[in-house]
Amino acid sequence: MTTPPLAQFPGQQAQAARDVNTASLCRIGQETVQDIVLRTMEIFQLLRNMQLPNGVTYHPNTHQDRLGKLQEHLRMLSVLFRKLRLVYDKCNENCAGLDPVPPEVRLQLIPYVEDESSKMDDRMASQMRATSEERREVLEVNKKLKQKNQQLKMIMDQLRNLIWEINSMLAVRS
Repeated sequence: MTTPPLAQFPGQQAQAARDVNTASLCRIGQETVQDIVLRTMEIFQLLRNMQLPNGVTYHPNTHQDRLGKLQEHLRMLSVLFRKLRLVYDKCNENCAGLDPVPPEVRLQLIPYVEDESSKMDDRMASQMRATSEERREVLEVNKKLKQKNQQLKMIMDQLRNLIWEINSMLAVRS
């Protein structure tokens, strides 16, 4: 059994042409934006290298050449912005019949298929939670041990001082 050509389904053909057309328009728009950025960078480069006519190092020919290049870049930038506006308007026109779908509904439209990797992810997540809980407990015990060690150190210092005082008093008596 063969599928009939697209010519038998004019609605599908028009839809396919519109999809491709919109996608290609988006690609053209992207390239236009890249051209705009490139031209803008070139304009800034020209402006940085351009010397102001202050009379000291003024070369009229060089200045006029750079000014001409700058004007050409600005004109081309204007053309690129007009082209981008046309592409934008055409894309909006192509997408005008489409109903905007809220993000919550889009998530519901995506089918969820549970496979082995998602089960593994669930197991890994539960293991990570358990490990995280265990780490937190170990850190708490470690903190308590440090406090106990500090207390023992203080007690040992007090005992040392007490023994020192007792030995001093015994030495004075004898």
